[in-house]
Amino acid sequence: MIDGTGSPPITNAAVVVTDDRIVAVGSAASVAVPAGARVIDLGDVTLLPGFIDAHTHIIGRTLGDPLADLAVVKDYASYGAIAGVANARSTLMAGFTTIRVVGAPNFDDMALRQAITDGRVPGPRMENAGHAIGITGGHCDENGFRPGLIQLGPADGVADGPEQIRAAVRYQVKSGADVIKMCATGGVLSEGDAVGVTQYTYEEMKALVDEATKLGRKVAAHAHGTEGIKIAVRAGVSSIEHGSFLDEEGARMMAQRGTFLVPTMMAGEAVELFAKNGVLKGLRAEKALAAGAAMRNATKIAVANHVQIALGTDAGVIPHGTNAREFGLMVEWGGLTPMAALMAGTMNGAKLLGWDARVGSLAPGKFADIVAVPGNPLADIHVTERVNFVMKGGVVYKGPGAEPR
Repeated sequence: MIDGTGSPPITNAAVVVTDDRIVAVGSAASVAVPAGARVIDLGDVTLLPGFIDAHTHIIGRTLGDPLADLAVVKDYASYGAIAGVANARSTLMAGFTTIRVVGAPNFDDMALRQAITDGRVPGPRMENAGHAIGITGGHCDENGFRPGLIQLGPADGVADGPEQIRAAVRYQVKSGADVIKMCATGGVLSEGDAVGVTQYTYEEMKALVDEATKLGRKVAAHAHGTEGIKIAVRAGVSSIEHGSFLDEEGARMMAQRGTFLVPTMMAGEAVELFAKNGVLKGLRAEKALAAGAAMRNATKIAVANHVQIALGTDAGVIPHGTNAREFGLMVEWGGLTPMAALMAGTMNGAKLLGWDARVGSLAPGKFADIVAVPGNPLADIHVTERVNFVMKGGVVYKGPGAEPR
């Protein structure tokens, strides 16, 4: 068992669960199993806390779907949420019992979260942002269509200037947002903007962070470019998402302020591939190749400067249910040790979400979110991609004792 805290593994481990909580954990010899308890013997596996993906887009189509670019004008409004049901199930079965959804249209993430909470569909615990917030014509807007076709405003996350930005934050919170997502710089998949260009000013970012903080919400900042990263960190965001062009100064700033990096290396790998095989063309292909290459070095800079790192995949750019490949990329590209990568996808993710009192490690009092993988992920991190047991909240969804769902 690897408990998510960074402590050495425990051999011949046991976890006792009552209802939806862990009540005891440790070596089998030290844990008292209650009389009459149902026993699930998983054999030669490693037990881990349920994985956490801190950067997902669970709603709608994935990149590579031929209709993905036109979904905003061709799909029915409820299509994205319906697609999200299958996406959520795939994510849970891959061992990700908690996710953070950093942007979804129509508040479909809220609808899916409610359906999961009500037990109508299987899926992970969700911390949701509602609409991501950004400038008119920026990465969080819908671009590339004729003028007048898609006109979005603060309720949809498109906001300019401090007053509109405060209104946008308030509307996301009113509609159920647990976290606020901001686009501080350009992006790869948006039309017409440079990937690293700063989009919000410091004054605008500070207004957003201040309003979110006043309302008890953390802020996740999409930020590829070097200067945009630094402005977002100075404004007080909790995490930098992607961070492709992070430099030494930016990394030191993040470490000093406790700002997390969520590298999304799977997304970098995916967009590079799509640029090379022609799915992405023109400026988007150029941006994909530049950001994908830079991302590898940025994560190494972050590690060297002791920046806290949380696992995030940008699922939706990558297929849902393949999220665990990020563990391997964090080791192979980012320079993390296998233990550090596992912590990025468990306890670090829980801390970033503000949920470390309930998930992220195997400890008494926490939700019984437990996964198992064959063999030892410290020897072969890729076994995280072969999850053979999933329990969320004391309910077995995959492996011995699972009921069809």
